[in-house]
Amino acid sequence: MPTSPKRSDIEVKRAGFRVYLRAPRHDDRAPFLAAARASRNLHAGWVRAPATPASFRNYVERFTATATRDPQRATHAGFVVLRAADDALVGVFNFSEIVRGSFQSAYLGYYAFAPLAGEGYMAEGLTLALRAAFGTLRLHRVEVNVQPDNRRSLDFVRGAGFVREGYSRRYVKIAGRWRDHLRFALLAEDWRARRRKAR
Repeated sequence: MPTSPKRSDIEVKRAGFRVYLRAPRHDDRAPFLAAARASRNLHAGWVRAPATPASFRNYVERFTATATRDPQRATHAGFVVLRAADDALVGVFNFSEIVRGSFQSAYLGYYAFAPLAGEGYMAEGLTLALRAAFGTLRLHRVEVNVQPDNRRSLDFVRGAGFVREGYSRRYVKIAGRWRDHLRFALLAEDWRARRRKAR
């Protein structure tokens, strides 16, 4: 089970939510790899979570190094989603290829872990992840790419307010195949307007 958060972690909580987010840590390795093994069927064809100690170590170093020291200069920022009641590992949100300067944009990747997938935890986690993206990371735009056959993921991003912008053929190689993706984006001003409307 993950240990209690350290002061250097970016931790995102909100009253009333069943989950919270924090940066992944090296001591998450055992529960993370166990969750990845248990979720192979869930992830098959859609995503490849780190599945070995080496790939997990590389993931933590890539997605936490700058993000925990200086979030507004980070080029990658990762968050694990944990259930507030018992710190059980729910899933992951990763902001990658963050471009600063005139762009202030990033790509969002995510995946849930069995057996907690489909319980609404990731939807709450996405709300918190976007709060980190547009608040802590100071992004202007978040883009997400989803395979056309991944209905659950399409509903997931549309429900969060992402707008379809295009179609990318043979966009990413996953499980040995180049796969088409639908391209969605959410802008900071769209996110702020949705927050005001929800109050």
